[in-house]
Amino acid sequence: MENNFVHWFRDSTPYIQAHRNKTFVINFGGEALQDNSFQNLIHDFALLNSLGIRLVLVHGIRPQIDARLQKLNHPARFHNRLRITDDVALQCIKEAAGLVRVEIEALLSMGLANSPMANAELKVASGNFIIAKPIGVIDGVDYANTGEVRRINSAAIHAQLEQNNLVLISPVGYSPSGDVFNLSAEQVATAVAIALKAEKLIFLTEESCVDENGNLIAQLTTDELKQMPPEFVLNAAMESCDAGIARVHLLNRHIDGALLQELFTRDGVGTLISSAPYEICRAATLNDIGGILELIKPLEQQGILAKRSREKIEMEIADYVVIERDGLIIGCSALHVNMLESYAVLACLAVHSDYRGGARGQRLFSTALTSAKTQGAKTVFVLSTQTVQWFIERGFEHCEWSIVPDFLKALYNPRRNSKILFKTIE
Repeated sequence: MENNFVHWFRDSTPYIQAHRNKTFVINFGGEALQDNSFQNLIHDFALLNSLGIRLVLVHGIRPQIDARLQKLNHPARFHNRLRITDDVALQCIKEAAGLVRVEIEALLSMGLANSPMANAELKVASGNFIIAKPIGVIDGVDYANTGEVRRINSAAIHAQLEQNNLVLISPVGYSPSGDVFNLSAEQVATAVAIALKAEKLIFLTEESCVDENGNLIAQLTTDELKQMPPEFVLNAAMESCDAGIARVHLLNRHIDGALLQELFTRDGVGTLISSAPYEICRAATLNDIGGILELIKPLEQQGILAKRSREKIEMEIADYVVIERDGLIIGCSALHVNMLESYAVLACLAVHSDYRGGARGQRLFSTALTSAKTQGAKTVFVLSTQTVQWFIERGFEHCEWSIVPDFLKALYNPRRNSKILFKTIE
């Protein structure tokens, strides 16, 4: 158990560093407050704040509004899934927003000894950050006091975040004339994230995003979202990505610690939405050298790869291709091409141990072969100590020393006793 914790904690370090001083907007519904596990979510918010993440929380109040309307025996009216906010409903919204905000602030103010909130001393800021306007009459339906976001006072929110305050926003907006409007919490969270240019927008949902077989959908692009039935959260995610938010996460709030697992582990537990796939194979840059060294170090220690210095990789970085997953290097390969003699050497093919078995090695291999062919190479050579069979299965043959290029002979280390294989490119 202790070893698992140490391993997890070490693996979370890149994420802790990557998230520090970044702005995350997190939306959760009013249902979350009615759950006994909401206090655990508060503890996770406090932890994120302690790690230097700038947090903006946008809460919903739908069940609290409905409960008040029911007490008054007043109907809850909707059209196109939007609440029609008459004067009675507006009064219920004001009461619900005020009560929920105070309850959340109280929980964020906890600091009992021997509890996760000990010495937290969170500072919470709320205010009139949302400027709104009425939706008006649509298709003949008067939405009354239901509104939409007109503008976000992003400067005021940034000022609070700069003071290390956690910002709490209710789904109500105000007009310059002093009117109050009921807003969609999802729309508010989206508008705030876009206005702040947040790094992440996170929706804590009531259920996971699954396919027709009930399996979690780990990733969606905005193009794929357009093929799905419209929903408030999915539409908000699409709008956010189109406006430049790099990552939108959908997390089932019923999963204990979902926020921590999503943000500090490689695979997470939710659905990641982005404009483009978050795992890409691309040409390496100088900024990738640290990630490449970290990736290949265990393989060098096991004798699978020959040791390479930072200086050598830097000199040859133009030959490298990497697989990047959400900002981390999880695979790499190098292809050294000699165009004069029409041959290439495939080297440093590596995939992180957590991501083997997903055809990533094959992807790097295929990319290298395509590149070799494009550059005019007729033969590809490879040196291997422990993966000979893998290359043979892909059409490589053992190579006689007499036909090994001089360049490769000069690199050969007899102490490693690597096998030399080659493949002719048709």
